Amino acid sequence: MFSQQVFMQGLGLGASLIMPIGAQNAHVIRTGILGRHVALTVAACVLVDVSLIALGMSGFGALVEASPGLLAACRYGGAAFLLWYGLRCLLSSWRGAAAPGLAGEPGKGGARKALAAVLAMSLLNPHVYLDTVVLLGAVGSSLALEHRHSFTAGAMAASLLWFTGLGLLARRCAGVLGRPAVWRGVEAFTGLTMLVLAVLVLRG
Repeated sequence: MFSQQVFMQGLGLGASLIMPIGAQNAHVIRTGILGRHVALTVAACVLVDVSLIALGMSGFGALVEASPGLLAACRYGGAAFLLWYGLRCLLSSWRGAAAPGLAGEPGKGGARKALAAVLAMSLLNPHVYLDTVVLLGAVGSSLALEHRHSFTAGAMAASLLWFTGLGLLARRCAGVLGRPAVWRGVEAFTGLTMLVLAVLVLRG
């Protein structure tokens, strides 16, 4: 039985978890500015979130919490990736390189590389699992059985709406955000965000 009230609860909680700037959001913004494989990046983010929310609602979140080894592997592997990505962005900002892929300038890398990047950004970040599998899964699983589908649909809709809107907005503002001075700021902001996230991940 569909419940609009429970759907809105899932939508609200999902949005509150996904809207703060994190690894996925920063990567989507950067991809939108570059104008390379934006639809692919957005679709991959949505599919990853939807899949992880479904896993959480199936009770997989409890299994993750009960597996210290799995959590540790995700933590250190994710922190290493975030650290590498953050330093890469900061180096780009320091060098002052203009945003590639704008004003008719061909971008580097194909669809496979873009897909690998967004999957790594999503799946190597432990916060993604904590938000979707553990937290949303725990809240959704505590609801009455007939309301869980409505909550799940709301949480999934939040991911779809947010990433789609973020990608479109970044692409629409690419002309402004892609200016050399602004782009350096975007790269610096992205790099610092990744480094902060890496520290938070290591601290647990």
